Amino acid sequence: MRRTVGIIGMGWVGSSVAISTLHSGVANEVLLNDLRGELAEGEAMDLADGASFYPTAAVRTASIEEMADADAVVICAGRGGKPDESRLDLLRGNASIARDIGRRLAHCRGIIVVVSNPVDVLTRIVTEVSGLPPSRVLGTGTMLDTARLREAVGRELHLDPRAVHAQVIGEHGDSEVVLWSGARIGGTRLADWPGWTADMEEGISSEVRNAAYEIIRRKGATNHAIGLVTAALLRWTLRGERRVITLSRVQEGTAGIEGIALSLPAVVGRDGATQVIEPEMTAQEYEALLRSAEVLRRAADSV
Repeated sequence: MRRTVGIIGMGWVGSSVAISTLHSGVANEVLLNDLRGELAEGEAMDLADGASFYPTAAVRTASIEEMADADAVVICAGRGGKPDESRLDLLRGNASIARDIGRRLAHCRGIIVVVSNPVDVLTRIVTEVSGLPPSRVLGTGTMLDTARLREAVGRELHLDPRAVHAQVIGEHGDSEVVLWSGARIGGTRLADWPGWTADMEEGISSEVRNAAYEIIRRKGATNHAIGLVTAALLRWTLRGERRVITLSRVQEGTAGIEGIALSLPAVVGRDGATQVIEPEMTAQEYEALLRSAEVLRRAADSV
């Protein structure tokens, strides 16, 4: 089966998404696009030179309009964050870029994956201007935050992160919500795990929430982990694996939230994120989720 993935925006993040996608083997063809045409061409040439070292795939440049027939189009275009700048601070300029790309993908055959920040607001914008169903416009959302959470808990308890079942929901940003009440290891509540104490939670929550700021302060951007996250999302959707993933899409009433893109667990497959799940939450966690939704509503209304 031939699968084509288009990637728009070939900066730090776009190039990491491209190499991770090629290594994943999910695509037979990877199409690259950037406003700076020569950059996209150079990346295509560079990646094609490594064809002996990843599963067989062709890499070339393409226009955004050509990508409308792809199985998935990944939007990485826009300005990255600066040290001490929140994701919502990026909004105004990146919103304009997202609107333009979304309109040009109105006839997209496959799914759209939004990676650019602020990812939740941009996911809503792309959904609105493209006219595509909310299930087919996915933001990476808190997939990365959830991965950071599992890594931090695993590191604390000397366990592989994949053994930790815990989620971050809401905004991919400062108002995100860690669902400590539902965290499990091997079917055992995290709260009951030997060596775990509740006072560890605030420190880990802060570490997860501020991880991007710390990385950007040191190296200027976050790119490798989000590249891996995006490639995994593409693999799980395009292969129709029907995994439950905590990602962003415009919500249609789950947990009482409507018209706002934010992260909740969803079943994903070739037709996108069609089934959104309301996780068990404490009253405090639910109130925090509603506050996160309100933060995103105000941000979206500002543009």
